[in-house]
Amino acid sequence: MNVNFEENKNAASYESNTKQQSFYSQNSQKGSGGKRRVTTETSKTLGGIGALLMFIGAIPIVGAYMWIIAFVGLVLVLVALKGFADNYNQAGIFNNALYGVIAAIVGGVIAIYLMATAALDLLSKLGISIEDMSSWTTMPQLQNLTMEELSPFLLTVLASVVVLFVFFVVMALLVRKSLKLMAEKTGVKLFGTTGLILLVGAILTIVAVGLLLVWIALLLLAIAFFSIKPAPPPEPPK
Repeated sequence: MNVNFEENKNAASYESNTKQQSFYSQNSQKGSGGKRRVTTETSKTLGGIGALLMFIGAIPIVGAYMWIIAFVGLVLVLVALKGFADNYNQAGIFNNALYGVIAAIVGGVIAIYLMATAALDLLSKLGISIEDMSSWTTMPQLQNLTMEELSPFLLTVLASVVVLFVFFVVMALLVRKSLKLMAEKTGVKLFGTTGLILLVGAILTIVAVGLLLVWIALLLLAIAFFSIKPAPPPEPPK
């Protein structure tokens, strides 16, 4: 009788622990409000693949449309960072990266607008009309173009480059903050190193070596994501 009682007690205890572990496993993937979270392993994979796509997409000799691959990679990295931000309850991981991307986009739009405006103004001075294709072959005012007329275009181009540079550095600063938080939460110090290299590369974009450093940082980012160790299984509640 006592043996049967002990067996039933052990079976009930085992079933209770199993249910508790199952309940914890299901709810550990949910955020506040019962929303499902992206698991750490999924975020790790998405981030690693996304960073690799950005690394490949940044190679200009691969193809003219590689920017599409780079864009897809960027989206995957942001999704991964959002997953880590939710799992670690650290919103700065995602927010800083998102604000950095927005800063880069805003800087690019402003620079393109300034350059386009300056180019149209210069074409107008040359007597070239976008609507009249024949004017592109004659260029009647080209020989009469003076430095005084050309200087506004050159100054605008210079201003566009400065704007793009400033916003790119701001982007790097914000992304570095995100990666520093990732380094703290995951224990993978390579995230911090990647953020530093990205910042230095952004500052040195005025020379070719800066772009090379940014490209290397993308590869290191992929390695950092894949270096994240899986979280140990949680202890069941007592």
